[in-house]
Amino acid sequence: MTLVTIHIATGTVGLVTFWIPVGGRKGGANHRRFGRIFINTLLATGITAVGIATTTLLDPLATHPHLVEHAVFSDPLMVRAIFGWLMLYLATLTVNLAWHGRLALRHRKNHRATGTRTNNLLQIALLVASTTCLMQGYWVQQPMMMGLSVVGFATVATNYWFIFKPEPNPYDFIKEHIKSLVGAGISVYTAFFAFGAVRLMPELALTPGLWAVPLITGLTLIIYHQYAVTRKYQMRSVVAK
Repeated sequence: MTLVTIHIATGTVGLVTFWIPVGGRKGGANHRRFGRIFINTLLATGITAVGIATTTLLDPLATHPHLVEHAVFSDPLMVRAIFGWLMLYLATLTVNLAWHGRLALRHRKNHRATGTRTNNLLQIALLVASTTCLMQGYWVQQPMMMGLSVVGFATVATNYWFIFKPEPNPYDFIKEHIKSLVGAGISVYTAFFAFGAVRLMPELALTPGLWAVPLITGLTLIIYHQYAVTRKYQMRSVVAK
């Protein structure tokens, strides 16, 4: 119960503060202040989600007693898959992106320094979590789980692409920062929409549209802000010439 309470509290703060850095003036005092709050709360949210998912994997029906008589989730295998393995995957994805996004900004002058031991361990953890999500989705015949696992594989690939990029542009760290933290925020929103309605309507956790809306919104925000950053620095370069 303690884990759930902390998870809900930090997740709520993260959901609200997400929009202040995204919608506000970049680099300003509010952006930095609420950005730090956002990252820290997301790390706490992700870590507590790991604990919640682990308890579900150990004892699925005792952790979710309200699902005992549900048509689909009375099967412990399904509870473990959706509220155990899938939640564990999303939690790992959230922590990975939040931490990587923080490092991209901290090591703006040396992108290789982003490849710390902790960050490398997080890439391995996400790779394992993504593979497990893919396999578990196949075993319970849930295409949604298999599809979402692709995000994790793509995250590891793009994180390493940034870390080992031979000659990054001077603004690449900003684009990586945006990708990671917007991605982390959308990961939390996805879990909120999907798992938050479990007690009222558990079947919503299996509704593709509920997972697609945050994902599409996040990708749109990432593409827009990365384009804006690229355009801004390219115009500066033209003016300087």
